[in-house]
Amino acid sequence: MSELNFDGMAIAPGVLETIVSIALGDVEGVAAIGSSNAANRGIRQVLGGKPSTQGIEIELDDEGKLQISVHVDVYYGQVLPEVADRVRTAIADAVASQVGADVASVDVYIDGIQFSE
Repeated sequence: MSELNFDGMAIAPGVLETIVSIALGDVEGVAAIGSSNAANRGIRQVLGGKPSTQGIEIELDDEGKLQISVHVDVYYGQVLPEVADRVRTAIADAVASQVGADVASVDVYIDGIQFSE
């Protein structure tokens, strides 16, 4: 996806991915974004740099609205539909408040469960 234009402002896709990543970090029950396999995580995450955007995909639909897909691991014992609802709400709220963009959908893929918080 190339730059997105909202109200005369161009936004790079990486900026949106970072906003989504930070919003996911605040959701109760989300253990990790992207792959749970530590060998597949980037050096930035290991060293505590920028938030990981692995596992986040953002596309623009025909109506100019965002379609966001996220892959997450959750903590054992969490009610999965409730975590998915919290993820959807957190992402839609963060993107709307920080960018002013309309979110058409947020697809949540739960790829794994982690057993310790």
